[in-house]
Amino acid sequence: MPKRAFTLFAVSLLVTCAFAKDKTKTTLPAYVLHAQTVAVIIEPGAGMSIDDPRANQVAQKDVEAALLKWGRFEPVLSTQSADLIIVVRKGSGRLMDETIPDPRQNNRAGVINPTDNGVSMGAQHGPQPGLSGEPGLGSNQGSPHPQTEIGQAEDSFAVFKGGENPLDAAPAWRYLARDGLNSPGVPAVAAFRKAVADADKAAAKQP
Repeated sequence: MPKRAFTLFAVSLLVTCAFAKDKTKTTLPAYVLHAQTVAVIIEPGAGMSIDDPRANQVAQKDVEAALLKWGRFEPVLSTQSADLIIVVRKGSGRLMDETIPDPRQNNRAGVINPTDNGVSMGAQHGPQPGLSGEPGLGSNQGSPHPQTEIGQAEDSFAVFKGGENPLDAAPAWRYLARDGLNSPGVPAVAAFRKAVADADKAAAKQP
């Protein structure tokens, strides 16, 4: 009898946890639904993979292209004026990876232009303001040297409220998956799109 009771309790707990997890996944703050502009940046402190040095920058452009195709949010360059900030980081597929620190990864051009193949950029204008507090991101650092990053096997896509420093704030929504930032589908954007659609439906049912 105690064994049966314990089994029922365990099943009930699993169902409750599954429901809570699903609710957390689909519920978004109102400011996400009301947002119009979004800035996509590379996670501050992310190193360049020795095997694929441009992986983070390619992922950043692929995410911007997917957002442009969606049409819900307008990608902009300035994190200061954006309603939302999306922080991306390309995973290595391994639990440990050799990378090289490079603060220039978030140096962006002056304009985002949609093209047939995604997006193109204008002239260089330096790093994003307000993101230099991460150790290793200062301009006076010494020569870059290889470092070992641990636990970055999956691609990361995190949504923050505009005006917040992603170094200090908790994300409103996050997606972690192997190849989650890969084009042409960009599964992270597809999952975020579904989360927004579900949140829109939920908001429409409220009195």
